[in-house]
Amino acid sequence: MCRGGSALKLLYLTHRLPFPPNKGDKVRSYHLLRHLAARHEVHLGTFIDDPDDEQHLPRVRELCASLHVARLNPGRAKLLSLRGLLNGEALSLPFYRDAGLQSWVDDAVHRVGFDAAVIFSGVMAQYVAAQPGLPTLVDFVDVDSAKWRDYAPAHRWPMSWLYLREFQKLLAFERRTAESVAGSFFSTPQEVALFGQLAGPVSTPVEPLCNGVDADFFAPRPDCVNPFTSGELPLVFTGAMDYWPNVDAVCWFVADILPGLRQRFPALRFHIVGRSPTPAVLALAGEAVNVTGTVADVRPWLQHAAAIVAPLRLARGVQNKVLEAMAAARPVVAASSCVRAIAAQPVPGLLGADDASDYIEQLSGLLSDAARAGAAGREARRYVVDAYSWTAHLSVLDRRLEAAVAVQGEGA
Repeated sequence: MCRGGSALKLLYLTHRLPFPPNKGDKVRSYHLLRHLAARHEVHLGTFIDDPDDEQHLPRVRELCASLHVARLNPGRAKLLSLRGLLNGEALSLPFYRDAGLQSWVDDAVHRVGFDAAVIFSGVMAQYVAAQPGLPTLVDFVDVDSAKWRDYAPAHRWPMSWLYLREFQKLLAFERRTAESVAGSFFSTPQEVALFGQLAGPVSTPVEPLCNGVDADFFAPRPDCVNPFTSGELPLVFTGAMDYWPNVDAVCWFVADILPGLRQRFPALRFHIVGRSPTPAVLALAGEAVNVTGTVADVRPWLQHAAAIVAPLRLARGVQNKVLEAMAAARPVVAASSCVRAIAAQPVPGLLGADDASDYIEQLSGLLSDAARAGAAGREARRYVVDAYSWTAHLSVLDRRLEAAVAVQGEGA
């Protein structure tokens, strides 16, 4: 998919450095980058919000024709985002607004002569708003505005009011963006449908671009060292532990689900595996709960777990943590909404639950029968190997990019 037999010149904008692929959004943005860089000339503009990511810049540069990095201080960005209260815009927009990055984009558009732009995360579309002649595709990933709506009931005023305001303002921006670009993507058909329900119809294509999983990377290995204590029955949750839906999930699991499981399985221990645990998460640590913080490699924690749980009450879409666990051949019990996003038909190693009693029953069935759990995990791996190839899923991006460039060429 080239113009005149040569690679396209692409502008790629992401709200966070797309490496290492160690959390949900970075897994997806990295695979998009790797896919595009293998086929085209990619010029990347991005943010670093974690000083630890500085060490990964050489790896990212290997994939890019040029790279501009804006440093984002989350605390300062939160203060600057309050400007949105004065000018009537969503706070997420000034949070990710950087004059240096905007100057780099404006200069690169004229200097490089891009054939198209690919935007990862809707808020980054603000950087090409002044470039109506540039064919642009936006990967919204999820309906971010709906996330703020979902947060509101769990918080008191004034945060509940602020979250509802962010929902309304950001949804309006998402709709304007989708209307103005050549095409938009969300991570699941359900997210596409949700966007249509909330935003109404738009005149441009909006379609699913589903997540994939690196099944080879997460494949079980015989030399994988067991991180658990002999005799324990380990349950594992993985994820960035400063992300509110993950924090809510583990706090709820420990309070409402774990006690009932421990009555049946006294050797059970719950391991919360992920970087940047908040004080609320750290406070969960005890005899029955282990909070690891950052681990060098998540794969041993997956491979040797009795089962994986994803009791997410405030998240939608295809969860990478679930795909990775399935690729590691472990059975997963997750929120029913997450299960439906991954598989339209039942998969033996992917079990849904809606409330605490559901989780207790589903997990009890797995924990009481290791042979059944092992067989279910193998079925889970077989499913994601067949259904969740990144290459296959990203072909929709190739097709839409080709169409956008062709339309622009016809109008030239």
